[in-house]
Amino acid sequence: MFKREELIPAAEEILARVPLPKSLQKIKAERDALASQVIRGETDKLLLIIGPCSAHESKPVLDYVERLGKLNEKVQDKIVIVPRIYTNKPRTKGVGYKGMFTQPDPRSKEDILKGILTIRHLHIDAIGASGLSAADEMLYPENYAYLEDLLTYIAVGARSSENQMHRLVASGIDLPVGIKNPMSGSVPVLLNSIYAAQSGGQVFKYQNYQVRTTGNELAHAVLRGAVDGYGNDIPNFHYETVMKVIEGYSQTGLKNPAIIIDTNHSNSGKQFKQQIRIVEEVLNNRLYDRDFKKYVKGFMIESFIEEGNQKEDIIYGKSITDPCLGWEDTERLVLDIANKV
Repeated sequence: MFKREELIPAAEEILARVPLPKSLQKIKAERDALASQVIRGETDKLLLIIGPCSAHESKPVLDYVERLGKLNEKVQDKIVIVPRIYTNKPRTKGVGYKGMFTQPDPRSKEDILKGILTIRHLHIDAIGASGLSAADEMLYPENYAYLEDLLTYIAVGARSSENQMHRLVASGIDLPVGIKNPMSGSVPVLLNSIYAAQSGGQVFKYQNYQVRTTGNELAHAVLRGAVDGYGNDIPNFHYETVMKVIEGYSQTGLKNPAIIIDTNHSNSGKQFKQQIRIVEEVLNNRLYDRDFKKYVKGFMIESFIEEGNQKEDIIYGKSITDPCLGWEDTERLVLDIANKV
């Protein structure tokens, strides 16, 4: 049984209440174009989606993103940096902290309306502080409408990639949408998800309207590793595995074929320091094989101010969900990537 607690205003009302200032709209459009150029293969720059596992408090996230903005000035000729500001957190067992969208203060009760307003202010402030527009995960497809004017990159998670509504909404977005391989690691399922997202003419109910989509030619693959029937992690960033995905891509006729490597999750076994080694291996493989380089166009990296994680929000700038690289390692790694692109 559902118990109604509070009426949430429509997305149009929220966007009007907390609009993206015109002074930042130009920056956002420029960042959208840069990220899209990478996926289309119109540039040799790498796309780097980087930031904390989940954004649980605005102040440290803004601090982190401002640092990224300064780092971007050093690497922008080689890398397109998109801050990872993830405000919805998937839970394997369905319980626990579900992100700022639902719970803007992890120490307090759920308050979705306050959460929506808080994350709009956070994304807007982040653009203003860094000159960079961000990525977020489309965990709940209906929620995307509350952020659609702020994001440059949208991720569809491994548990969502087989879901019909995620595929349909992705087909109506005109920005890069990274679709992760399902938890099983199935390449055919991943490519079918991308096919659905790229297909136009999808008709469904969205935000109280019947809508028809035009298809999203910027939908692409994200490899995050898999989990077998016994709960063991199976990496899929190695050369042989990536080449199998490339082979599958080549047989589909999908537009703008692209692969982003998620360096954490099942690729690292959540051993966050391994992200550095994974990036190095992938960069070396890009040097070794022209097809590998042509398809592999970036990374997702989990990083925050302080390395590791914590159960409660005690240490400033430290993840309360999955463990992350600290800032010193992050800065070194980003500069290293720029040197090897």
